[in-house]
Amino acid sequence: MQVSDLLRQKGTEVITIPGNAKAREAMGKLVENRIGAIIVTDADGTPQGIVTERDFLWLSFAQGDAFKELPVSEIMTKKLIICLLTDSLDYAMTVMTTNRIRHLPILDGPRLAGIISIGDVVKANLSETLATNRYLQDYVYGHYTV
Repeated sequence: MQVSDLLRQKGTEVITIPGNAKAREAMGKLVENRIGAIIVTDADGTPQGIVTERDFLWLSFAQGDAFKELPVSEIMTKKLIICLLTDSLDYAMTVMTTNRIRHLPILDGPRLAGIISIGDVVKANLSETLATNRYLQDYVYGHYTV
């Protein structure tokens, strides 16, 4: 299964925020949309970084409420780790596991095509495994007629 297959099932909507927006606004978008990460974009919509709920938790512990007035461009992870639409889900899972990240922006050329979470990948792999298991059981027990 490819990343594009997962995005067809999940959807391609990505919540973004401009780099000059305040951390408070980004936190509000995370809560409002019940998501764990938000992509920071420039004026053209090109991804510049990512901010996650974990970033806010660590900042809250380190700085108290003061961080909420910082622009997200100052707190985002700038080294954006991405996958492409044509990448396999196995590759995406390897990228996420190796880099210890839970959210992976998906690009189609320079354009943001979607975002997947480790939960999305695990769910897709589980569904595929269960379907394969069922087909094999049906074959072994002769449930297929010729």
